[in-house]
Amino acid sequence: MNKLDLDYQNLLKDILENGVKKNTRNGEVLSIFGRQIRHNMKDGFPLLTTKKMPFKTIVTELLWFLRGDTNIKYLVDNGCNIWNGDCYKSYEQSILESFDTLSNDPVIDAMPPRILSQEEFINKIKTNDEFANKWGELGPIYGKQWRNWKQKDILEWGYKEGEVLIDQIQNLISDLKTNPDSRRLMVSAWNVGELDQMVLPPCHYGFQVYTRELSEKERISILHTKHGNKGHHIEAGFNMLDEYDIPTRAISLMWNQRSVDTFLGLPFNIASYGLLLEIIAKEVNMVPDELIGNLGDTHLYLNHIEQAKEQIGREPMKLPTVHVRDGIFCSSVNDIILENYNSHPSIKAPLSN
Repeated sequence: MNKLDLDYQNLLKDILENGVKKNTRNGEVLSIFGRQIRHNMKDGFPLLTTKKMPFKTIVTELLWFLRGDTNIKYLVDNGCNIWNGDCYKSYEQSILESFDTLSNDPVIDAMPPRILSQEEFINKIKTNDEFANKWGELGPIYGKQWRNWKQKDILEWGYKEGEVLIDQIQNLISDLKTNPDSRRLMVSAWNVGELDQMVLPPCHYGFQVYTRELSEKERISILHTKHGNKGHHIEAGFNMLDEYDIPTRAISLMWNQRSVDTFLGLPFNIASYGLLLEIIAKEVNMVPDELIGNLGDTHLYLNHIEQAKEQIGREPMKLPTVHVRDGIFCSSVNDIILENYNSHPSIKAPLSN
């Protein structure tokens, strides 16, 4: 049974029934606060079926985070356009602010700045590396904080100040391998000292993982699933669990989100963190267990209400499965294989930047 789609539909109903109207920086919303999504990964990969989801786009963005990248060129070169609006808005604002600095030449000052259209802007990101390096940068957002968190360090007995870059993802992997019961298995994107340098402060601002030992029964079940009848020898006293490298632990992931665009963003976030859990589990030879999302300001834009009602009326289908080839060192979307994904058609809705 696909409980995930049902829970998501119930969340949409909750907002429609209990949401309070608010005016925000990018439109009117119906808002509720403090909700949670839970999914057991053994029930399938958490990609909603009540509307078609752009899986390649989801994979591309996550791999971009894991690369430590913060420039949209990688995204647009790989057909992922979800950050285009934020990047273009930053470019447009910068050009307008530069025009505010007068040259004292009345002819020049009277001329409006030449601002590229968003289509022209993205095309130039694709074709002009120098332009992309300057204008495609989003600041120290997710990838920077995950892989290169900047920490000041005092060198040479306090006489010189330097910087140390912290790779939170690599540290997490190392800790999972050496101290899997640690209560400090966390990654944060909320770097208070750099928020003002980011195009958009992180919406999903941190995640924590948790592991537990698998029972012998659970390990035997995994062996049967992977190797068929070979697993039955265990019941006759031949322990092949370690020989076949059957995982000894299950791993769960919980992410925290301050702001949730429930119609467009949340389905994306659920699948992205589900995929991150699969990737980490592959890297440390553990079994994906529970996926949990803690949601702060959980809202529907008013221009998404009819679309939400349409999705609520759709019948969930069976969830798909995903196979990961290379852990956190996945180099392309081809390393992530989605199988048996059936869904209702996509539902178009405007993105609010």
